Formats: sequence, C-alpha cells, structure tokens
Amino acid sequence: MSEFSQQQIDQDQMWMRRAIALAKQGQYSTKPNPNVGCVIVKDGQIIGEGFHPQAGQPHAEVFALRQAGEQAQGATAYVTLEPCAHYGRTPPCAKGLVEAGIAKVIVACSDPNPLVAGKGVAILQQAGIDVEVGICELEARPLNLGFFKAMSKGLPYVRLKVASSLDGRTAMASGESKWITGELARQDVQHWRAISGAVITGIETVLADDCQLNVRALPNIELERVVQPKRVILDRQGRLPLDAKVLENPDTVMVMGPFRAELAQLGVIQLEVQPLVELLKVLKDFQIYDVMVEAGATLSTAFLQENLVDELISYIAPTLLGQSARPMFNAEFKQMTEQLRFKLQDVTQLGDDIRLKLIPDQESL
Repeated sequence: MSEFSQQQIDQDQMWMRRAIALAKQGQYSTKPNPNVGCVIVKDGQIIGEGFHPQAGQPHAEVFALRQAGEQAQGATAYVTLEPCAHYGRTPPCAKGLVEAGIAKVIVACSDPNPLVAGKGVAILQQAGIDVEVGICELEARPLNLGFFKAMSKGLPYVRLKVASSLDGRTAMASGESKWITGELARQDVQHWRAISGAVITGIETVLADDCQLNVRALPNIELERVVQPKRVILDRQGRLPLDAKVLENPDTVMVMGPFRAELAQLGVIQLEVQPLVELLKVLKDFQIYDVMVEAGATLSTAFLQENLVDELISYIAPTLLGQSARPMFNAEFKQMTEQLRFKLQDVTQLGDDIRLKLIPDQESL
C-alpha cells in the first residue's frame, strides 16, 4: 500500500469517526429509527455535518447538506449507515446527495432494511457517484445493534442486566435488594434503559421492589429528549396492583397476561402471548428493536436457556450476601457440557463495582 493510500484511509477513518460521534448524539431520542451521523468534507475541511435527532425529523444527510449549501458540489460525504432509498416521513437521502452534486460517498454500514438494502448505494452509483462501503464498520455497528438484528432476523437485540454480590446473589431471602451496587453502577443502568425500546420484567420483581424501570437521570441530557422505554411486565396470573408505581405512566406499560378491564381503562397495552420468542416477535412488530431484561432468576434463566440473550451486562459489587440469599440464575445443570459460557467483551470499574459486558459463546450452545 502506498503512503498516499494509507494517508487517505487515515483521513477517511478520521471523518467517519466524527460521523459516529455525531450519531451518538441521537442515541436516546431516535427510537425506533436508527442512529445515523453524516459529515461532508471538501478540500480537507468539514463544510456540513448532522445527525438524525428524532423519528419524523430530517435525516443526518439532510442536516449536513443544509449546512454545506452550494459547497456540497464535488464534496465527499461520510455516512454511518447507507443512505435511505425510499419515501417515508422524509424523502430518500440517496437522491438528496445526488441532487446536491456530492462526488463521493463513504458508508460505514450497509442497511439491512429491505426498503434500502443496497438500493441507496445503487442510486448513488447510477448517478456516477463513487461509493465506498465498510470504513469503520466495526465501530459504527454498535450504534444500531437492535435495528440490524430486527431487520435481518426478525427479533430485537436482547440485553440481560443483572446486579449481584461476589457470591452471585441478587437479593436477601426476604427479597430485599436495595442496594447491592453503588450509585455509579445504578446510574450506568440508566444509559442501557435509555437506549432500549422496552424493559422486560416479571411480576415478582414488580411486587418485591415496586420498581418504575424508567429513565430518571442521564448526565448532561435533558429527560425531555429521551424516548422512554416501554415497560413490559410478564404477569400470567393478573397480579399487578393498580397502585404500582409502574402504572404512574400507564401509556408506556405493556402487560403480558390475562385481560383486565381496569388496565385497559388506564390505557395499558395488554398482550395475550405466552412463549418468549412470540413475545419478542410482537415487540419487533411494535418497532421495538432493543430490549433490556431486568428480572429475577426465573425469567432471566428462561431467556438464557432459550438462547434469546445477545448481551449480558453484569454488575458485581464487592460484598457477600450469603448462601440463603437469592441467586442470579436458577438453572440446574448436571454436567459440564450443559454449562452456558460467555465471551468477555469489556470490563469497566464503576466506583467500587465492576461491570462486565459479555456475549454468549456460540460454540458452547
């Protein structure tokens, strides 16, 4: 590879990383749309940039082109996701780039949405625009893991969150669990809720903690900008109390269990589905692509044993709760071959606690 070629790759990566940083600015507000950033560069200078802030508002490319104006003629656009090719609530961005006279488009990730899926690139190439796909793809994909999975496999991306002691316990035998982890770890959970379209829990967790499972605080972010996740409660026996804190905002609650007229009067969505896979397909139909499971041992174990967990987020506090305390999971394995193994992706210290990010080891499934 020539020195000039390497310099160009370095430049492309630098501008794409700026586009990725822009896309992250919409991570709490774009649901159900994907996070996208765009940077337009000419003669080594940024002349326009933008990100998609909210469903129904212009896409990243539109904001960047508006800022660039007539200077866009002959410029290079860096986009984290393939420009759309269809008419929705906004016109197709691929045509907008063509009409602006963009000379080259560099894309991080192809779009798996059947309405796009290569069509955006085709529109650009047919107009004589040079297109390159794959720059910083591994860095850009985490922006939209749920979107990618939903479009390719028909299921949302599932994160399972657990918080435990050193001896793998999540609550005392009485159910008391506040607080095992420290403030920084609990604040970190707010981020994962905020990027989720839904938080799933079981009725036992609601009865024990009277939890809200909403987003209550994010550093330097106004809560008005956050699209609150739906709270999905698995309540097969219809035990959800009408005075539960989670019902203070009933329009964001979904209950899976027997139909109850009193919940319907509150505006609660009720789902008559049973298997977990069926539930996730229903959520995908609601355009909920990122799901977080915050539940007790039984439901958490069920998601794991059904191979429905894409990512395990485990907070571990430096404390011991003892053998009578409640365990993280309640699976019963008799042989080593039955174990569920994970691959460590990241370790982060949060105060005195640590957070592990893991993904299932597919070879052990």
